[in-house]
Amino acid sequence: MHVSFSLNGSPVTLTNPSPTMTLLDWLREHQNLKGTKEGCNEGDCGACTVMVTDADGARALNACILFLPQLSGKHVTTVEGLAAPDGQLHPVQTAMIDHHGSQCGFCTPGFVMSMATSHVNGETDHDTALAGNLCRCTGYAPIIRAAKAAEGADIPPHLPRAAGFTAPSLQDTASSTPPSFHQPHSSDELAEIYTSTPDATLIAGATDVGLWVTKQFRELGPVIFLSGCQDLRGIEKTSQGWRIGAMTTIAQVETTLASDFPSLGAMLRRYGSKQVRAAATIGGNIANGSPIGDASPAMIALGASLHLRRGAERRQIPIEDFFISYGKQDRQQGEFVEAITIPKQADSLFCYKLSKRFDQDISAVCGCFNLPNDGKTFGSVRMAFGGMAGTPSRALRAEAKLSGKTVTLQSITEAAEAMAEDYTPLTDMRASASYRMQAAQNLLRRAFFDITGAQTDVQGVSL
Repeated sequence: MHVSFSLNGSPVTLTNPSPTMTLLDWLREHQNLKGTKEGCNEGDCGACTVMVTDADGARALNACILFLPQLSGKHVTTVEGLAAPDGQLHPVQTAMIDHHGSQCGFCTPGFVMSMATSHVNGETDHDTALAGNLCRCTGYAPIIRAAKAAEGADIPPHLPRAAGFTAPSLQDTASSTPPSFHQPHSSDELAEIYTSTPDATLIAGATDVGLWVTKQFRELGPVIFLSGCQDLRGIEKTSQGWRIGAMTTIAQVETTLASDFPSLGAMLRRYGSKQVRAAATIGGNIANGSPIGDASPAMIALGASLHLRRGAERRQIPIEDFFISYGKQDRQQGEFVEAITIPKQADSLFCYKLSKRFDQDISAVCGCFNLPNDGKTFGSVRMAFGGMAGTPSRALRAEAKLSGKTVTLQSITEAAEAMAEDYTPLTDMRASASYRMQAAQNLLRRAFFDITGAQTDVQGVSL
């Protein structure tokens, strides 16, 4: 099995690499490229950020949770490859020097790579781009000033744009040992492989599975990388609604659906960091069954359906029925998530995420409310929460209390009180049970104030 990609402009072909070797470890241990740093080793600090470019453009990704087979056919640029061949620094490197954007320097390569990726893409929302890069000593003001100063500079011609890397034609050596990983190129091929290897671990973006390796030191056994299944990517809008391929990244969902459901877009903007959103997939976020996965409550509130496939067999279920209990989902051996469909509807969705940090943090409570109304009366409402039970789940009693009722705070309050019959939340390191219940009830009240035009922006500043 071969993995071919471009590293700082030079072609690389690896034969039978360990499928769970991260790009970070390979760069540092096998290429002696030490500019890419190991900080948290879980995709939080951004010290390991690299630029990965393919036919879809350039993305900043965390090398610490990026496995080598995921790089097939792509360009990888590390901080060592950012300057021009003649030694001329990249504009963001020059700006960091001019604006004193580095102190101890440990985090600097990751910041520079995030900034350079934004520069290639012409993005100027530096607060969002750098939310996944942590600095302990310099402070962010000079770094942001450096990013702004580099905005108008030309993109260095040696950096890859949106061109894909063409891997050489290679013949895999015959072996009596089964391959330790598979890289299907379509969902049909995936279905065939997964049916014959149902105990394999599916790897989409690896933003969760990566931590199984780097933090839990788990041996995954056979793995199947889904990055080559292009037919599982993309969002199609039809007269019936929206169909989202399971391999569509959270970043793509955020940007594509934000025009139809602005509150969903705003909530997904807080899903991990820009590096995580560029790798994580909506199918993976739902399939892992996390009770605090941010996409699931929104999809449940929208009445979405999950499309599952096992071999040639396909089935469709309401997404809330997929979650049976903590750690248990309605998914058979060899069955995978193929797509999510959202029925056509007008926007009446309100999504709110509560976490200890505004950016790049796991939800203590995530509440999503689909509250259609004509200004006087609510229609058939749907509410769903993450963090309130062992699975993402609907607030059925609260829904019954509010559906068909007048659009008043009294109606909202009665529905909020009914949540105590829907959930028995737990106390853990993120929040107490009493906090979760009170916060969930208040999020529904916040949705009412949003409907009636009150100011609820938690980031708003007034004097």
